[in-house]
Amino acid sequence: MINRDISSRLAASRGRRVTQLADAAARWGGQVPEDPGITELADLLEAATNVPDRPGNPGDPGGPGHTTRALLAGAVEDLRAAARLGGLLPAVTLWHLQRAIDQEHTAHQQTVPAQRQEHRR
Repeated sequence: MINRDISSRLAASRGRRVTQLADAAARWGGQVPEDPGITELADLLEAATNVPDRPGNPGDPGGPGHTTRALLAGAVEDLRAAARLGGLLPAVTLWHLQRAIDQEHTAHQQTVPAQRQEHRR
């Protein structure tokens, strides 16, 4: 009974993270299919690495020196690792998915101030 509870919680967590990553890929301009797989999301975020590169700020979670492209590349790398794992190690897969979410979020935060400045001009 305990294993089934853990498995269902892990599956629900995986579903939430995939949905978050699909939203992120759409935010970067990707055409997300209705039920995307992890590899498809990695491909969509990889295509977004053509964005203008912005350095991180000292207060950003990525820290200084972590550019937008580097963060997105890290997210893609974690997505590809999660795809390779498949369902073999659900907890490790979730860790990679969460890391991809965190890196994408930081990359997006780096672009938001620049977008605001461009709109003011």
